[in-house]
Amino acid sequence: MSSTPSSRAPSAASRQLMTELQSFGLRLADPTAANGGVASRKGGAGPSDHKAVTVDGHTIMVPVHTSSAWTSPFIAQAPDAQGRSALMRGAIPIASLEFPKSPRFYELSTADGIPYSHIATLHGSDVLATTVLQNCIRYESRKKTCKFCAIGQSLAAGRTIAHKTPAQLAEVAAAAVRLDGVKHMVMTTGTPNATDRGAAVLCDSARAIKAAVNLPLQAQCEPPDDDRWFEHMRDAGIDTLGMHLETVTPAVRERVMPGKSSVPIERYLQAFEASVQVFGRGQVSTYILAGLGDTPEAILSMSGQLLALGVYPFVVPFVPISGTPLEDHPAPSADFMKPLLEQLGAMVSVAGLRSGDIKAGCGKCGACSSLSVYETAAV
Repeated sequence: MSSTPSSRAPSAASRQLMTELQSFGLRLADPTAANGGVASRKGGAGPSDHKAVTVDGHTIMVPVHTSSAWTSPFIAQAPDAQGRSALMRGAIPIASLEFPKSPRFYELSTADGIPYSHIATLHGSDVLATTVLQNCIRYESRKKTCKFCAIGQSLAAGRTIAHKTPAQLAEVAAAAVRLDGVKHMVMTTGTPNATDRGAAVLCDSARAIKAAVNLPLQAQCEPPDDDRWFEHMRDAGIDTLGMHLETVTPAVRERVMPGKSSVPIERYLQAFEASVQVFGRGQVSTYILAGLGDTPEAILSMSGQLLALGVYPFVVPFVPISGTPLEDHPAPSADFMKPLLEQLGAMVSVAGLRSGDIKAGCGKCGACSSLSVYETAAV
């Protein structure tokens, strides 16, 4: 089962269910066994405190370790041998879920004993993801850190390593393609400096991976200080680029991301325009976290600007991660997300920048938001 969005539009009931699952979260009937499938992820970068589940042919990441998930009305029963599970709302069965199987590459280690799962992990059901540098110049400062960030948690817990070398990434990527049919790869990084902002280490990683295996790659970093880095990244083998705004209103950015907001929205817009000229329309994207204070109108207004530039606005519901300053901040409700995603899905379709046309990355995977199913519904 692929996490890459299907061309078949799911039913309205399935779209509603996916949106509600990502807002409420999911309780697992047998949490000690992780309810089968790919292990849930606690802490770290990327979709944390989540588990991959497949609903009506679409794999999404659903919170399972958050405070809202602990009180969710949705319960997944222990799966059968094929990974199928009954989804309950209270005591009433309402749907069938599937849990993607744990990948075979997780069983391997490097020659020096580092588990492959400490170098890269499976997101959704067919996407390989890694945080090349598991630290950030802002993370250790309470005054500068993004208040939702948990990049250091998995490192502190011993579930990853601080710096994944190009050789390690190439080895794991080749194994993930060979053993598990991984379709594309996401490389993100903590910000190491205020100049290239991670572009250099991503280039080194991409060159090694592409030398080992033909795998579409997305790189994610803050806008570098010099737009020539976009050409360097493309030449290194990076197919798509993610530069994540996270929030779109200056006041919200300053409150939630006191360090990262020092890179103003204007610089992002300049970098988006320059990078689209290098990677092409629809091959540059940004992550927007709904529910942190931006109004739907503000998110849609910014999304309109981004679509006009050729940038895919991947809007996802905020997930409060335990151990962060925002761990008690509520996730946005389904009533907040559904009309937002309906309108955005129509805008994306009209602009011709649909997720299925992205070569690699979070937007193509689509698992952290139900946006892609609203795109297909808008057709």
